[in-house]
Amino acid sequence: MIKTFLATDLTIDTGVQELLLKANSEGIETAFDRAKQQEPHCKFGLAGVCCRRCMMGPCRISFGEKGAKRGGCGATADQIVARNLLTLIVDGATPHVEHAREVAHTLLEAAEGIAPYEIKGKDKLWKIALDLGLTLEGKSTNEVAKEVALIALQDFQKQTGVATWLSLHAHAKSVETWEKLNILPRNAHLEIANAINKAAMGCDSDPLNLLLGVMTMALVEGYDGLHLSTDLSDVLFGTPKLVKAQYNMGVIKADYVNIAVHGHIPMVSEKVVEWSRKLNGEAKALGAQGINVIGICCSANELLMRQGVSVATNFASQELAIVTGALEAMVVDAQCIMPGLQKVAECYHTELISTLPNIKIEGSSHVEFSPAKADQMGEEIVRKALARYTERDMVKLQIPKGTVEAYAGFSVEQIVEVLSKINQEDPLQPFIQALTDGDILGVVAIVGCTNPRVKQDWANTELAKELLKHNVLIVATGCSAHSLGKFGLLSPEGIEYCGPKLANVLKTMGEANGLTSLPPAWHMGSCVDNSRIDDLLVALANRVGVGVRDLPVAGSSPEPQSPKALSIGTFFIAQGVDVHIGLNAPISGSPFVENALTGDKGDFAVTTDELFGGKLIYEEDPIKAAHVLLQRIIKKRTALGLQSPDLEF
Repeated sequence: MIKTFLATDLTIDTGVQELLLKANSEGIETAFDRAKQQEPHCKFGLAGVCCRRCMMGPCRISFGEKGAKRGGCGATADQIVARNLLTLIVDGATPHVEHAREVAHTLLEAAEGIAPYEIKGKDKLWKIALDLGLTLEGKSTNEVAKEVALIALQDFQKQTGVATWLSLHAHAKSVETWEKLNILPRNAHLEIANAINKAAMGCDSDPLNLLLGVMTMALVEGYDGLHLSTDLSDVLFGTPKLVKAQYNMGVIKADYVNIAVHGHIPMVSEKVVEWSRKLNGEAKALGAQGINVIGICCSANELLMRQGVSVATNFASQELAIVTGALEAMVVDAQCIMPGLQKVAECYHTELISTLPNIKIEGSSHVEFSPAKADQMGEEIVRKALARYTERDMVKLQIPKGTVEAYAGFSVEQIVEVLSKINQEDPLQPFIQALTDGDILGVVAIVGCTNPRVKQDWANTELAKELLKHNVLIVATGCSAHSLGKFGLLSPEGIEYCGPKLANVLKTMGEANGLTSLPPAWHMGSCVDNSRIDDLLVALANRVGVGVRDLPVAGSSPEPQSPKALSIGTFFIAQGVDVHIGLNAPISGSPFVENALTGDKGDFAVTTDELFGGKLIYEEDPIKAAHVLLQRIIKKRTALGLQSPDLEF
């Protein structure tokens, strides 16, 4: 178990520190304990040179002069690392692809009157329909929605051509590059099958061809995972607008029935919120003040962006929300759900409830989601939570005090609306002018996770602060956005960390919209909403008349844990955006693969920097990482003929 004096070494979140000590005193094991138990980590696994693809092995490649240089089949380190990376990217992309398919299926059933969801994002629906070339005249909302849903579902079936959602969103110059390399995807499920086939024993053994397969899967992630999910979620639930909420464990309320929603699928969490409001009176009849829904991970982001639901915590500390002793239920669906949650829930009165038919947790309750029965699911979940309220053990109740104010809802549509208050005729012009003048030196997306292997939230926030100091605007998604929210960077007060030029820009934009300032980090949503960042880059590139690869922008995942962070990052590398990670990808066992992804022009035949204009940057220290990103941003500014300051670190 965690020793008392180590809690501050594991996280900078004081509420989580408090709950770690509580868990320790109660003999409860958490992810932070289990991460320590895994040390030291297997060097072969970290380097990506272990192979379990057949029953001749498992095989591993030696680092030194002695030991095996090839696997039993003859595979080299380059081949093994490339195959392992491809399957890791498949692991990252597939959950988002299935997320998108589930949303498309729900939209179809809603349009057919089968699923009890109202289509709230009519403006987004009309835009998508027009972009698809559909005729709107004389058609009802449901008729148009059905056509859009059916076309979307073709991206999981079509055998020829290019994925439709790529054609809708990709920048033309990027498509030219991908076409030359023959990496354009046809349909998401086909490309996933192709990738698994390529990586199977006895199939593809060309490291370069395997890496091109990685890039195809990255495009599947970006368009039939991220973009498709976001677009159709906006159609169903509305496009996010600026909203204010609260962060930290203090959003859990002692005198309420508390329900945590955790996962990624908005159809589940939206129904939990809807039924918590419908049954709020029943909570009061039990003696509670009402029902309080709080978010964890990307379900939190979905509800925060659209409903203003407050956020308790992010990935690494998800179990600690239960340790408060105040959660009646935790509702989970897919992605980033720790199996250890059930063991923690058994120590309290909390009921852990899984919802998706193909994803269950040993020992938990299960209330199955299907679009047609979404209302039955929502009502049953909330009633389960109500039933647990009277079972609370007040001796075990301990909720850390204090919350932090945060703003979210920075969809591209909302950003354009904010900027239109400065220039109604050409909303992007003020932003581009600030970039041109250097008042905004560049833009960095901080995305991804928290990881119990590293100090929770520290690298995410330190990287952001160092970049802000040098007038770099931050956009954020996922659990990294939660890190920034907990520590005030999603609030106007966060401009204290900005350089004077950026601070002035944010104040000007904020005052034009009735605020003292915009926050220095713009929360753009959940992991799938990295598509919004892509849309913003494409819009800027089109407006300026350059490629996405030319823009002074970069991405960073300082605390990655999920393969999704790598698949999303690779998607942006494919467009020429540099991407930093704070924990190394398992590629160091292959000089070929490592240099292809991280190198500049050098000894090897090909690098992503040459082919696409962006590369992978590995650096654990967030301050050093910020400096590398600043140098890359200045390099791109120089290529565009833009002035930059002489930076001194």
